[in-house]
Order: sequence, then C-alpha cells, then structure tokens
Amino acid sequence: MPTIRLLSAAEAHAAIPDLCDVLADCVNGGASVGFMQPYTPADAEPYWRGVAEAVADGATLLFGAEMDGKIIGTVQVGAAQMPNQPHRGDLKKLLVHRSARGHGLGRLLMDMAEREAARRGKTILVLDTATGSDAEAIYPRLGWERVGVIPDYALWPEGGLCATTFFYKRVA
Repeated sequence: MPTIRLLSAAEAHAAIPDLCDVLADCVNGGASVGFMQPYTPADAEPYWRGVAEAVADGATLLFGAEMDGKIIGTVQVGAAQMPNQPHRGDLKKLLVHRSARGHGLGRLLMDMAEREAARRGKTILVLDTATGSDAEAIYPRLGWERVGVIPDYALWPEGGLCATTFFYKRVA
C-alpha cells in the first residue's frame, strides 16, 4: 500500500533521484508537462532541485506517493501568489510513474494536495493540462470544473502544438 505525504525540504532533496525517474518516465510516455523528448532523469535534476528550493522557501508544497521506500508519484501546489491572490493555489505536475498507474495514486495525491491547500487557507486551486490527454479526463472525475481551452498553448513532448484546458476547484 502506498504512503502519500507532504515532503519537507530535506525529504524533497533526498527524493530527487526518484522524482527524476518519475518525471522522465512521464515525459517519455507522452505527458505534456513542460519538457521535450528525449528526456532523461539527468535532464530532470535541475528542475527538481529548483522545486526542492521552492519547498524550502515555502513557495511550493510537494507531495509524494511512496511505495517500498521509493517515490512513484507526485503533485505540487504553488502556494506563493501575488498579494491580491493569497487565497489561490496552482496545482502542478500530477505525475505517476507508468509502472504504478491504475491503482488510484493520482486520486490519493490530489485528495491530499487539496486538503493541505485548504488547511493552509487556500480556497481555490487552478490547473492546466494538455487538451485530449489522458490527464484531462481525470480532473472532472475529481470534482474539478473545466473553464476553457486555449489552442496552440504548448508543444507535445514529441513535438507539435497542443491546446491546453484550464480547470479550477473550490477547496474550502
């Protein structure tokens, strides 16, 4: 049974190798999460070091799904916002290693992220995801409201433009 938990800055730094493996697996599996193929765990290291620093600064909440001592899934909440948006958080990078999918880890990660964001005073979360992706189908099932689509917003990791769908959810 996996454990879902909020990672401290020290835990985030220690988990970088696992987080790199998860991100590389997702990108190479076609997830449009900001990076292009081919993508290796070494390519992911600077990104996760930055996330770990953001955790240390209190700007990001990082959640991990762990099984047998290894992180196999993750999600983030961008908690630091502009002064006129202290009630809002940005949900970022829901990632589950392909070998661990189909067991509800995405739902468990989202549930914990939403609860913790609400506990910290966030009342609304927002996210964007590639239109037509497998990920897009997850969010409505978790109670997220679709706002709209922006065409040609980003590139698929293998190349070619893709649209992005925006969602929000009230969490408090």
